[in-house]
Amino acid sequence: PKMAAAVNSQGERERMSVKDKAKLQLRKFDVGDKFSHLPLPKASVLVPLMVRDGKLCVLFTVRSMKLTRSPGQVCFPGGRREPTDIDEIATALREAKEEVGLHAEQAEVVCKLVPGIDKTCSIVTPVVAFIDDSFQADPNPEEVSDVFYVPLDYFIHPSKYKVEHVQMLGKGVPVHFFEYDDPVRNTSYTIWGLTAHFTVFLALAILGEKPTFEIDYDLDNLISSAENNFLKLYNITK
Repeated sequence: PKMAAAVNSQGERERMSVKDKAKLQLRKFDVGDKFSHLPLPKASVLVPLMVRDGKLCVLFTVRSMKLTRSPGQVCFPGGRREPTDIDEIATALREAKEEVGLHAEQAEVVCKLVPGIDKTCSIVTPVVAFIDDSFQADPNPEEVSDVFYVPLDYFIHPSKYKVEHVQMLGKGVPVHFFEYDDPVRNTSYTIWGLTAHFTVFLALAILGEKPTFEIDYDLDNLISSAENNFLKLYNITK
């Protein structure tokens, strides 16, 4: 038993260090309320991180086929801001509870990253949180058909990747497509669009490695280049 306890505490320490390093990195990228005043409709997504087998993983959902908007697409738990939400974090946590049964006390919010703009011209804020390792998703079938996890480093060196340049508001915007073959579920998932955009930025922020594909950022000035990209898009949108 002593031996097992020692191995356990070592595993715990390693997990903590992976988590702590990630939190330290993420705090450097926290935008706080910098973009909260912008006068476009607001939405938030929760970007849930957890450590599995010593590796950082990201939780994704698959949108229910019952939904009218983007049915069957991979996304993060999230949605539009409600009048009762005090801020972007409240929106993300409320939506995560409705969609996958995540309670606020099971999530440790670390930061808000540079927002994106979706096709309805809403400002979408990614709220990054570490969720309890013991969390078991309880998907709401009206909104979510599946929940799965992908190692974060897949978004630095993916085995199946393509990019398409899409005209958005008169500007050619690169759209990442990652295909992930989940060994646990024996299913292939495609992660693309704003969801992929947020995940790539998250991976760059935490892991600090150069990806195997082209990106729209200056890696030496990741925050300012991400903010500039967002503001360019915002200025065309507003």
